[in-house]
Amino acid sequence: MDSKAWDARYASTPGLVWSAEANRFVVESVAGLTPGTALDLAAGEGRNAVWLAERGWRVTAVDFAPVAVERGRELAAQRGVAIEWRVADVTAYRPVPGSYDLVLISYLHLPAADLAGVLDSARRALRPGGTLVVVGHDLANLTGGTGGPQDPAVLLTPETVVDGLAGLRIQRAETAHRPVPTSDGGSIDALDTVVVASRPAD
Repeated sequence: MDSKAWDARYASTPGLVWSAEANRFVVESVAGLTPGTALDLAAGEGRNAVWLAERGWRVTAVDFAPVAVERGRELAAQRGVAIEWRVADVTAYRPVPGSYDLVLISYLHLPAADLAGVLDSARRALRPGGTLVVVGHDLANLTGGTGGPQDPAVLLTPETVVDGLAGLRIQRAETAHRPVPTSDGGSIDALDTVVVASRPAD
C-alpha cells in the first residue's frame, strides 16, 4: 500500500486504527535501556513513539502517511509528550549516521530489496552501543498464526532480518507468540519476528 492508500485507511476510521498502547515486544526490548535519542521508522499513529517519549526518550517519528502523523501528534498532545514528527517514505529517508541510541522498526512490511535498504539505513543510524529493535509479522504466521499481511513476499523471518544487520551484535532473533483476543473471550497466537541487535561500543 502506498501513502495515499494508508491515508485513506486512516481517514476512514474515526478513532485509532491501531492500539494506543506500545507493542509488547517493543516494551520488552527497550525496558532496560537508558533513555537517549530514538528513531521510530514507519511510526504509524505513534503508539510506540509516544510510549518512548513518556519514558524520557527524545524521539523522531517518521511515516509516509500524513493522516497517521497527524494522529500521532494528537496522541502525543493528549499524553503530554514532545516528539519530532516527519512525513517521509522510509525507503528513501536517510537518517544521519551515528545519531541514535535506539532505532525501532515495528510492523513495516516491504519487498525484500526495500526492507534491506531500510535495515541498512537503520543500522547505520545507530551510535556505538545503540540498539535496533525490529518487530513484524512472521512468515510462519500464514499457516500458524492470525492477522497480518497474507503475502509471503513481505513477511519477515528472524533470519532475513539478521542477514541485513551486518556488523551488529544480535541479542535476540526469534519467532515469538503474541496472544490476540478473540470474539468469544479466548485468544489465538499471532506469530511475530522479533530481532534485537546492538552496535558494538568500540
